[in-house]
Amino acid sequence: MAAKHVDILGIGLNATDTLIRLPWFPAPDSKLRFLSVQTLLGGQTATAMIACARWGLRARYIGRIGDDEAGKLHSSEFHRAGVDSHLIRVDRCLSQRSFILVDKRSGERTVLWHRDPRLALRRADLRSDWVTSARLLQLDGHDPRAGVIAARWAQRAGIPVLADLDTVYPGVRELLGFLDYPVTSREFLARLTGERNLLRALPHLFSQFRFRMLCFTLGRGGALAWDGTRFWYAPSYRVRVVDTTGAGDLFHAGFALGLLKGWNWQRTVDFSCAAAALNCTGMGARGGIGSLREIERLRLTGRRNPSAFRAGKLKEAAAAWHSRSRRR
Repeated sequence: MAAKHVDILGIGLNATDTLIRLPWFPAPDSKLRFLSVQTLLGGQTATAMIACARWGLRARYIGRIGDDEAGKLHSSEFHRAGVDSHLIRVDRCLSQRSFILVDKRSGERTVLWHRDPRLALRRADLRSDWVTSARLLQLDGHDPRAGVIAARWAQRAGIPVLADLDTVYPGVRELLGFLDYPVTSREFLARLTGERNLLRALPHLFSQFRFRMLCFTLGRGGALAWDGTRFWYAPSYRVRVVDTTGAGDLFHAGFALGLLKGWNWQRTVDFSCAAAALNCTGMGARGGIGSLREIERLRLTGRRNPSAFRAGKLKEAAAAWHSRSRRR
């Protein structure tokens, strides 16, 4: 049976998060009474697909789950959200679990996680028509081998590929060769390029591959992107932060929406930052997913945190890169 057409296909992680809210982060060799404990669903790509579906996109998800209660919860949530999910159940295996310590004062979190190696996606888990019937493919870097297969199918069909890359996993450099829109963390960029100056690291990595846009997220510092010619920057939005879990997932979902809607780069990074900020006002990876109206309101009228980059500095850095490139 042929796969139905969707707007976006996400291939990657799902997780069950146990959020432990603390009055502050504990010191070593100490005891600390926690404030609350909640078990909620999360995972980078799974959360992004849930957000896209809530915003009216036709979404599909492929991932592995265990044969436990958590796997059943994921299946039910995808069904409830209207996501066309293809979940590969692994017998006698626990679904990915995370224990997340959340600091009440700042909302910042520390993630402790475990993933059974059997949850890694394989070639047999994928069907080419699941990929080629989508307008956009979104990956994370946790299963690069499966990601390369899917991205190769997408590339042949002229389907753009977006990726959420937070850590340099084995095989991720090969995956980069098939990406159109990598969105990375600061740590990923620095580890891969060896360059600590972000205004040099972005163009440097961009020049090695055939990206259409390369973006990295800075948390409270916002997001910065490079399109081969100039930088695009968006400061983060000032909200009452409860929990930063899932902020990056919502940024990527917002970026995907911008690509599918054909927005310009500035609107795309602004919207993505606004979606991420709103999600920080609730507990859990999906606790603060805003409606399109709420996100647009914050994008247009919300207060911003201080900019991490001056506009003049970005222009200077772009000019310096182009000058060095011409001399090569």
